[in-house]
Amino acid sequence: MKAVDQFQIRNWQPSDRTPVTNLIRSVLAEYHLDFEPAAADCDVVEVEKYYLTTGGEFWVIQQDDQLVGTGGYYPVMRGEKAVEIRKMYLLPHVRGLGLGKYLLQQLEQAIAARGFMQIWVETASVLTTAVKLYEHNGYQPASGVETARCDRVYVKQLTNYALDYSY
Repeated sequence: MKAVDQFQIRNWQPSDRTPVTNLIRSVLAEYHLDFEPAAADCDVVEVEKYYLTTGGEFWVIQQDDQLVGTGGYYPVMRGEKAVEIRKMYLLPHVRGLGLGKYLLQQLEQAIAARGFMQIWVETASVLTTAVKLYEHNGYQPASGVETARCDRVYVKQLTNYALDYSY
């Protein structure tokens, strides 16, 4: 059994709004970053508006009945046929199991299957594990950070994207 097999990735539901908000607020606080419901985190407060009605997806990750992570993407007007991956957060006790890499790969597969050509992601340098994850998975540094809390932006081209992964 692979470590990731103990987790379930499922679509966000309205009943997840408060638990998701609390999870993201908790992870941000670990890194001394503020939860910004009227700015950088407005998409979590209004998942329907930012993800579900725009052609994106927002997922939650569960272990047994506990919410342990989140991740999503939605189309953006950057580049050609582009999306931005957002809100990839995992609670501390599930980090280091390969779940972040697995989640990223699942998001990439879903994005590619919908015909998108580019993936953008913004992050903060203090999120060192996230920075390493993106850099080790083909994301190239770019310019044009749009989120005040972030100081890094990356892009990945999906042309000739291989959907075959070995875990």
